[in-house]
Amino acid sequence: MPDLRESVLQYDVEAPLPRAATPPSAWYVDPRFDALERRAVFARTWQLAARLDQLPEPGCYVTANIAGEPIVVVRGRDGELRAFHNVCRHHAAEVLTQPQGRSHNLRCPYHGWTYSLEGALKGCPEFREVEDFDKSQNGLAPVRLETWENFAFVCAAREAPPLRAQFAAALERMAPLGLGKLRFFERREYTLACNWKVFVDNYLDGGYHVPHIHKGLGSVIDYSRYAIENAGRACIQSTPIDASGADRETASVRGGDIGYYVWLYPNLMFNWYEGYLDTNLVLPLGHDRCRVIFDFFFADSADAAHDDEYRRRSIAVGERVQQEDIDICESVQRGVASRAYDVGRLSVQREAGEHLFHRLLAADLRAALG
Repeated sequence: MPDLRESVLQYDVEAPLPRAATPPSAWYVDPRFDALERRAVFARTWQLAARLDQLPEPGCYVTANIAGEPIVVVRGRDGELRAFHNVCRHHAAEVLTQPQGRSHNLRCPYHGWTYSLEGALKGCPEFREVEDFDKSQNGLAPVRLETWENFAFVCAAREAPPLRAQFAAALERMAPLGLGKLRFFERREYTLACNWKVFVDNYLDGGYHVPHIHKGLGSVIDYSRYAIENAGRACIQSTPIDASGADRETASVRGGDIGYYVWLYPNLMFNWYEGYLDTNLVLPLGHDRCRVIFDFFFADSADAAHDDEYRRRSIAVGERVQQEDIDICESVQRGVASRAYDVGRLSVQREAGEHLFHRLLAADLRAALG
């Protein structure tokens, strides 16, 4: 493998889209990039950590692992949401071990150290003889938290701009979609044998792969009027829905006049159709594996039985599309590891979103390397 800095600098951040190439294959297969991205990207960006419907009352908490960093989001006795590193200040065990729950306090299972819902250290058994120890200085380490619609985001970097400042244009465009009116229904998780960036690249290719990989989905969209708009640190893709002559199964659950596919740097996607939303959160598990978390949301109607049947059919269609993406992404990962490949070119018509992703990522990697 080439020197890590050399690999990062090999990507030309100044090249306009007509002359741009993808990052070199080392970015996708070199294990050193995994560690670099954890500190340069995931530790410095806003990351989706929880849904607000998971945290309705004091004591409710949600844990998350964001690129190796344990996080907990908890609602305090005062009703405020807070986020902390889910790491005991004694010997670093995870304080809360369940994905979500409700508790009167936050108690570490290792040695029984106990913290308040507001993160303050309240109890540390058998510590009376310890000298120069200040309980008030040993609470859980806080993490920045912001909320938007039904979502709680965290950011470990103090210097990062606020969430709304970073994604102002995209959040404004999404406001009319009424995401807050859609109710969470189900979560599904997938482990892919590919680098997390392969999945993001696939999402941001402007529908380029849809006619070839997603025959059912491709039958309900107007590919000729597929639009790509870069908006700061986000990309908004949209397409008119055309159910004429469409795959019947797909058309029955992907309705309305238009579909939106919104990506927020670096790893969060929103797929919206009328009465439907799924979010995709992509998390690295190493240089050649990632986890994709799908949360499905739906609008309610007066017919609960119909709603349930419709939602099951809708998720089945989503599963089919996801499996098609899994197959091609894992194929790409095998390909980028080939000695026959290093970089590829980008379609000016279709891949402006990918170009944005690569430039933002390159900027973060360069900054981390000084």
